[in-house]
Amino acid sequence: MTRYVALGSSMAAGPGIRPSAPGAPSRAGRSARNYPHLVADRLGLELTDVTYSGATTSHLLDEPQHGTPPQIEALDGTETLVTVTIGGNDVGYVPMLMAAGLPRFVRWLPPVRALFDPTARDRALVEVGESLRRVGRTVRERAPRARVLFVDYLTLLPPPAEPVAPLSGSDAALGRRIADTLERLTGQAAAETGCGWVRAAQASRAHHAWSADPWTTRPGLPWPGRPAPLHPNAAGMRAVADLVVEHQEAMGD
Repeated sequence: MTRYVALGSSMAAGPGIRPSAPGAPSRAGRSARNYPHLVADRLGLELTDVTYSGATTSHLLDEPQHGTPPQIEALDGTETLVTVTIGGNDVGYVPMLMAAGLPRFVRWLPPVRALFDPTARDRALVEVGESLRRVGRTVRERAPRARVLFVDYLTLLPPPAEPVAPLSGSDAALGRRIADTLERLTGQAAAETGCGWVRAAQASRAHHAWSADPWTTRPGLPWPGRPAPLHPNAAGMRAVADLVVEHQEAMGD
């Protein structure tokens, strides 16, 4: 059996998708039916899943998260597959969309108002590009035998012409710009560091949260036993797992 390590944030962890992964920290929001678990089951891989909700590239590379070591420490050089889904928390992508669905008066609170600062967003997007390249370089150094795959985020928002209530048109436009930039930067980081790129965003354009067949959830309040708002649902995790498996099979594995 070969070893597979999954790195990333909540978009890979799958908060709220039952059942939870055995032994996972409660704050991780790690599901036993997230795409890493599904991929491991289908390909017969030995999985080490260290995905963690709220993780940034710093948590992946350098910083502990709620007492958990940086995710990169899970790599020991024996891996044959590593997947990476990261970057959105560096730029406040989902937190901004969650805040956009709150009552307008909440937007005046300083922590919330900062999420909509265009200067801060643009600066964060510039910085995350280099951070993603650093992730790619470091993972390849730590796992030299592995195929390293960047798996980008499922599409959350519909195209501009479609309704997106309770979000405003301007907030949705900002969200699309962040998502499009993250997608592009992820692809660039993969290409520049010799990693593969699994294009979940592209594959899910017609399966946004407002579609008839959504792979992600709409804004709202978290509810026990349900996928987290603005995150993959069970169908989305199955779809991403299909994409990863197809990529592996296309490469002859």
